[in-house]
Amino acid sequence: MDTAEFRRRGKEMVDYIADYLENIEGRQVYPDVVPGYLRNLIPDAAPEHPEAYEEIVRDIERVIMPGVTHWQSPYFYAYFPTGSSYPAMLADMLSGAIGCIGFSWAASPACTELETVMLDWLGKMLNLPEEFLAGTEGQGGGVIQSTASEATLVALLAARAKILKRLQAENPGLAEPEILSKLVAYSSDQAHCSVERAGLIGGVKMKKIPSDTKFSVGGEALRKVIEEDKAAGLIPFYCCATLGTTPSCAFDNIMEIGPICNSENIWMHIDAAYAGSSFICPEFRHLLNGVEFADSFNFNPHKWLLINFDCSAMWVKKRSEIIGAFKMDPLYLQHDHQESGLVTDYRHWQIPLGRRFRSLKMWFVFRTYGLKGLQEYIRKHVSLAHEFESLVRQDKRFEICGDVVLGLVCFRLKGSNALNEKLLKAINNGRMIHMVPCYLADSFVLRFAVCGRTTESKHIQLAWENITEIGTEILQELQQ
Repeated sequence: MDTAEFRRRGKEMVDYIADYLENIEGRQVYPDVVPGYLRNLIPDAAPEHPEAYEEIVRDIERVIMPGVTHWQSPYFYAYFPTGSSYPAMLADMLSGAIGCIGFSWAASPACTELETVMLDWLGKMLNLPEEFLAGTEGQGGGVIQSTASEATLVALLAARAKILKRLQAENPGLAEPEILSKLVAYSSDQAHCSVERAGLIGGVKMKKIPSDTKFSVGGEALRKVIEEDKAAGLIPFYCCATLGTTPSCAFDNIMEIGPICNSENIWMHIDAAYAGSSFICPEFRHLLNGVEFADSFNFNPHKWLLINFDCSAMWVKKRSEIIGAFKMDPLYLQHDHQESGLVTDYRHWQIPLGRRFRSLKMWFVFRTYGLKGLQEYIRKHVSLAHEFESLVRQDKRFEICGDVVLGLVCFRLKGSNALNEKLLKAINNGRMIHMVPCYLADSFVLRFAVCGRTTESKHIQLAWENITEIGTEILQELQQ
């Protein structure tokens, strides 16, 4: 493909994408295929000779689209949103074209410097404490990780390196394996499974703190477990607090947890993967009160801030503590400016070495929408969630399970878990809307997350009509 054909095909692809998104609600939200469907539609091996581009494009609808779950559909209410907007797509095109691997400042100065500035921009939008911003002289700063899962792991590994260094300095005779065997980390019993996975990868014990009736962890519950573990000879070193849990969008009490972590020299990491985007709105910023006690903080702009995957923003108060855990500096990666004090080499802030020019997406989106436009988008989703909540509350056969704070509504039919499992299965089999469940206090609960950029009130109304129609049929069957 030469430049002339690329120009033509590129314009065609933009038209295809625009048509796809403009007409997405006409597509069945969840695919009607079985495992292995795709292998039967394409050859067993790559072609020996070039194929016509037209044939490749024709196969998008024949091979790919039948197996796509349409996350951008206004009838997709599963998981949490995945960000998407035209400015972000255009920025990703440019990132792909530049094709740099930004592991160091020298590898592409703009890639590094724009990321540093964009994380400062975003930090100011969130009203983060000054300590988390890089500026020109700060000790903290932000970095784009791939996912919140990765940020959680990076923070845990940095905390582990920090405690090892401190304890071996205080007790030179202590061997690293002896210390590691005693380390213990904490998270809520409502925390995402990736937090527990970080403990597995990091080779440390991860204990779940019991949450209260609001599915939140408070200071007293954390303190009790810490005291028990210290009495047993363990070394508490890391706590992951969640703001906006995956099951119910509950919020741990970081105003209580934070001071305890600080007094016990425990690294507090805050995972606000979904909810973090809402903190750019003044009316939701109070949910982040207590971040000043944290050592690190993370959320995913690629969930709810119109930036497509992957773009997970992470800030640390002391970047030296991250760098100290991951720094490797072979000659072939060194450059003349790395000791200048003005340069960030992000390879020291993450697990992989390579990284894409992801900050372009932030730059394009922030400038296209502005803070006001992004706030309006968040508020619209929250309003739609409350509209759905209102519909549920008006039907006495259903109940709300948990506070509706942002864009997630947890609800169920009043009755057994089996009844609600049957309801969700029937809804998803109908393929009009798509949801996923969770367990809250041993109850099987349906999660309704407002996800699509183009979701409007009419879609919420149609979704509720679909749910109640299926619910009525199931209840009538039970009465027969």
